[in-house]
Amino acid sequence: MSLPYSARRAFGRILLAQADITKLDTDAIVNAANSSLLGGGGVDGAIHRAGGPDILEACRRLRAGHYGKGLPTGEAVITTGGRLPARYVIHTVGPVWNGGHKHEAERLTSCYRNSLQLAAKHELRSVAFPGISTGIYGYPKAQAAHIAVQTVQDFLAAHPLPETVVLVAFDEETYRLYEQELS
Repeated sequence: MSLPYSARRAFGRILLAQADITKLDTDAIVNAANSSLLGGGGVDGAIHRAGGPDILEACRRLRAGHYGKGLPTGEAVITTGGRLPARYVIHTVGPVWNGGHKHEAERLTSCYRNSLQLAAKHELRSVAFPGISTGIYGYPKAQAAHIAVQTVQDFLAAHPLPETVVLVAFDEETYRLYEQELS
C-alpha cells in the first residue's frame, strides 16, 4: 500500500492522512456518494472523474438492479476502482444534517460499519475513508470525526480485516479533529 500524502500519523491499525483520496493506493476507497450513485459534487464527483467511465457504468448496473430508487442512506455497495490506484470503490450515502434529531448519528455510524463489513467480506486489506457527510450534507465535522473514529476502532477491535483503515482529511481542520479523537 503506497500512500502519497503530506501529513500522516499511525494509531495502531488506523492511519491518519491529509490527502487527495483519489490518489491513494489502498485496496478500496470509500465514496461519500449521493443516493443516485451516478456522481455528483465533492468527493463523489472527484472519484467519478478520476476513476473514469467504468465506475459510472458499474453504478448504472447497480441502479438497474437492486437500487432502482437509489442507495438508501447508511448502506454500502462496492464497484470497480476504474482508473483509480485503488482497486475498488465502496459507495455509501451519508445523512444530511438536520440538527441531529433525525437519526443522523445512527445513519452515519451505519455508513462506516457497512463499508467496513463490505471490505472485510471482500477480504480487502486496506480501505480509506473521507469525512462522510461533512461537505454539502452539512454534518458538523467534530461530531462526524468522533463517530468515524469510534466506529472504526470498534470494528477493528472485533475483526482482522481490513488490516489498515486510512482516515483521510481534505483540510488541516479535519486532520486536527481526527487527531484529537485518535489521541
